[in-house]
Amino acid sequence: MHCPYCKHADTRVLDSRVAEDGLSIRRRRQCSSCSKRFSTLEQMQLVVVKRSGVIEPFSREKVITGVSKACKGRPVTQNDLARLGQQVEENLRAQGVSEIPANEIGLAVLEPLSKLDDVAYMRFASVYKQYDCLDDFVAGIEDLRSAKASE
Repeated sequence: MHCPYCKHADTRVLDSRVAEDGLSIRRRRQCSSCSKRFSTLEQMQLVVVKRSGVIEPFSREKVITGVSKACKGRPVTQNDLARLGQQVEENLRAQGVSEIPANEIGLAVLEPLSKLDDVAYMRFASVYKQYDCLDDFVAGIEDLRSAKASE
């Protein structure tokens, strides 16, 4: 870690604590050259493994953009979408792995979206699960109804 003041490469950790969100570590450091202190916040970086094998950083904004298309014309606010994006990211981080297959992101979206809006859920699920016929929609609606009834 380089000192942000003098750019010296040697710093030492004085204190480490789990941050309030529980998903990152806050470290208090001191530069061995200029003796100034500073804090760092370390998070595990999530990466998405696409079907093609391409790896790219996880983007909460991409999740929100994809879900917002399913929510078009529905009574879902930007704050609702932001909370859903945060919940999806937290659920993925809680798995404890840094490389996530792209299809797992879609699965992680389905549950919180079903609680947010039924119609948006069916729109998203129809694309994600590649519904081919009306029977797929009927089965999806029945699954959603049974999940709602068990709650």
